[in-house]
Amino acid sequence: MQDRGCTAGPTELLSELVSCSSLLVTSNHLCRGGGHISFQLAMENDMDKYLQVALEITKRAGKLILERTYKEKTVETKSVEGLSQHFPDHKFIGEETASSGKQSTLTQAPTWIIDPIDGTMNFVHGFPHSCISVALFISSEPAVAIIYNPLQQQLFTAVKNKGAFLNDQRIRVSGEKSLSNALIMFECGTSRDPERLDVLYKNFQLLVPQVHGIRSLGSAALNMAMVAMGGADAGFEYGIHIWDIAAGELIITEAGGIVIDPSGGPIDRCSRRVLCASSESLAKQLSEKLVQFHPSPRD
Repeated sequence: MQDRGCTAGPTELLSELVSCSSLLVTSNHLCRGGGHISFQLAMENDMDKYLQVALEITKRAGKLILERTYKEKTVETKSVEGLSQHFPDHKFIGEETASSGKQSTLTQAPTWIIDPIDGTMNFVHGFPHSCISVALFISSEPAVAIIYNPLQQQLFTAVKNKGAFLNDQRIRVSGEKSLSNALIMFECGTSRDPERLDVLYKNFQLLVPQVHGIRSLGSAALNMAMVAMGGADAGFEYGIHIWDIAAGELIITEAGGIVIDPSGGPIDRCSRRVLCASSESLAKQLSEKLVQFHPSPRD
C-alpha cells in the first residue's frame, strides 16, 4: 500500500484496545483474592456491562482514527503477549496478528475477534467509510458485536438475543424477499487473482440485469451493517476474513436478517466466504444465482 505520509496504524489501534482491555477483567470481578469466577458465567450474567466497557475501548481507538493519519504495520509480538497477560483464559483473533502467518482458530473458549481498521484503502484515500470491528464469541457463537465508523459517527452494536442498534436506536433489516427489488452490496476486493477476477466479472454480469441496484463501498463490516439497518437488502463476498464479518454476523441476525455461506449452506466463518440478506427467501435466490469461488488458504 502506498505511504501517504501517515503515522498511526493497526498496531496503535489494537494496542489501544489492549491497554484498555484490563478494564474488562476488573469490571466483571473475575479474579478476587486468588479465587476465579467462571468467565463464561460472568459473561452470561453481565453481558450489557461487558458491552459498555467494550464500547469505551472502541471509542478510544476511534479517536486515533479521527486525530491521526494511518500507516499499515504488523502488530508486534509484545501486543499479543500483553493480551495473553490480561486474559489468560480466553483467546484473540485479529487481522494484524494473523498477518504473521498464524492460522485463525475459533474454539469453544471466549474469543475476541478484532479488526482495527476495516476499509483500509478507503481510509488511505480519505473516503470516509472505514470502521473498527470488534466481536466477542462464546462457545464459538457471536455474543457481543460493535462496528464503529468514527468518521461518520455511526455506532452499530448488538448483544445476543437483545437486538441490534445504530447510535442507540433499534434497527431492522428491510425484509425484502425479491431479488429484482434488492439493493446488493458487491465488492471487488484487492486480490487480483485471475480465477477470482473471472468469477467476479461473471457474477457482476449475472446480477446487474436481475437486481434493483449494486453498491460497492469498500468495507465488508460496514456492508453488513448496511444490510442490518435496511439500507441494503443483501450482500456477498469472496476473500474476506473472519475478522471482517465477525461483528456483522451478530448485528445482522439480531436485526432479523440471515448470514450463510454463499452456496446456501450454514456459515463457515473461516472459509473466507459470506452471504447476508434481509430474508431467507432473498438469501436463497441470491445463492442460487452466484458463480461460486473458494478462496485459499482458509483463515
